[in-house]
Amino acid sequence: MRARTALPVLALLLAVACSRVPQEPIVMSGYTMGTTWTVRLAAPPGEPPIPQLRTEIEALLEQVNDEMSTWREDSDISRFNRLPAGDAMVVPESFAHVLDMALRVAELTEGAYDPTVGPLVNLWGFGPPQRHDHAPDPEDVAETLERVGYQRLSFEREQRQLIQPGGLFLDFSSIAKGWGVDVVAEHLLALGIDNFLIDIGGDIRTHGQRLDGPWRIAIERPSPGTREIQQIIEPGTAAIVTSGTYRQFFESDGQRFSHTIDPRSGFPVDHHAVSITVIADNATWADAWATALGVPEPEHAYRIAVENDITALWILEVDGELVERYTDSFTPYLELESD
Repeated sequence: MRARTALPVLALLLAVACSRVPQEPIVMSGYTMGTTWTVRLAAPPGEPPIPQLRTEIEALLEQVNDEMSTWREDSDISRFNRLPAGDAMVVPESFAHVLDMALRVAELTEGAYDPTVGPLVNLWGFGPPQRHDHAPDPEDVAETLERVGYQRLSFEREQRQLIQPGGLFLDFSSIAKGWGVDVVAEHLLALGIDNFLIDIGGDIRTHGQRLDGPWRIAIERPSPGTREIQQIIEPGTAAIVTSGTYRQFFESDGQRFSHTIDPRSGFPVDHHAVSITVIADNATWADAWATALGVPEPEHAYRIAVENDITALWILEVDGELVERYTDSFTPYLELESD
């Protein structure tokens, strides 16, 4: 599971403008969840005016942080994580919705994705505690692993009630940015704005098109130290999220440790999938699956994606070369020329 809430995006998805744009889009941007947010509108919205719309977007993103940021001591998720064993807490509807989606992905992947992976993320130095550049002792990993497991969480969905079993640490860093994108998108749609691109740290959702044609998105080539393009796609009205292991890592005693932690073993993943891109109807779902499909071995992850109708692209590093593998539903997106 990747630490996403306060870390830079791992595999940047670049909004690519078509040539000879007759009118530049309206662009608003700022900072949230430890990264940047950008909203591009194909044309001025009319009402509300841009300054007011920006204020509304910032308020929506602030609410997401107030509920789901483990970097804020007074957030809802942090307050739950501090509860004594056996204590209960009623969470906001949006929090319950995101947790419900996270638990669905956890069940469908048999724990390869797990929203309770937080203690392991922290132990390996990719969470709110201070970072370090050495691997923890195996004994510490084993002890921390005992606190992890989505099955330990008691969640009454209708009452939106969570019961803290003791020592459980929820972490929405692999899904909260996607939710933030969806919250902003639904707000724009409710205002009658239907031609936009939203980007929060590389989690992207597009709707409609630019004035001169469809929105185009570049998937970055997963090579450390570069900013090259691997593929350019036109997602249409959809969400697109990429996760990877090639930017956030540390090396210790000659071994590289990825920020993607397998919640079943407690250790960073160690296989040849370096980038996973998922396209879905909403960014929350795409965000979670982009993480989930990077945990199992690529062949197993491919089977999971096919079984669950997930549109996904893997970029694998095989004998020093980058090789693509994708589900059939991703094929139509690969027909664009990258130049």
